[in-house]
Amino acid sequence: MRHTKHFLTFLCLLFIKPATIAASELDSAFIERFATSYLIEQFPSTNEEKVRISVAHLDPRIIIKPCNIPLTANIHDKNSTRNVNIKISCDESIPWKIYLSAKIEITKAVLIAKSTISQGDRLDESNVELAYIAINKIRGDKLTDTAIVFGAKAKRRIGKGKTISKKSICLICKGDMVTIIVSSDAFTIKSQGVALSSGNINEQIKVRNTRSNKVITPRVKAMNQVIIHL
Repeated sequence: MRHTKHFLTFLCLLFIKPATIAASELDSAFIERFATSYLIEQFPSTNEEKVRISVAHLDPRIIIKPCNIPLTANIHDKNSTRNVNIKISCDESIPWKIYLSAKIEITKAVLIAKSTISQGDRLDESNVELAYIAINKIRGDKLTDTAIVFGAKAKRRIGKGKTISKKSICLICKGDMVTIIVSSDAFTIKSQGVALSSGNINEQIKVRNTRSNKVITPRVKAMNQVIIHL
């Protein structure tokens, strides 16, 4: 009976010990998944920006030692958003580390020309769409709100696929006939005028009142409308 107990104990140790080792053993696929998860935490996607992460495969000849404590990950420069090196570390008494390279592409939602827009054309859903563009290819302040863009006119030719900026459009353009609104808590007066400069929502432009011939500087309120608050 005693020999039987010893034999059963030996069998338990035989099967339990390899399971413990397997839990601490690592392979290249696990390391790559761990690195990817870390980068997703560091560079999360949002409604305005999408992040695409591609981690390079480890050299299959690399032997990965076991680690009985949680691994740690780190990148030297988080401000780099194109190519990064990730350090995966095991900080046991005999530590080790592995480096992986990864490519991070961050794209931002901006308005672009769906088709070529000629100078003077009105912008609307037929020629403008929202698209995700790599941030390293975006120059200057690009527009994302269709409410600001739709109804505006192109100040110059905008090629297909090109981003839309305030500099390339005007909600009210020089020479446009506009309605001048003078508003206060007590009254509202409307008159007609001619735009002497171009502008977009909330921007000040020069307008000549066709009745008084005076030049004023109201703000753009909407398409063909400017306003002065008293």
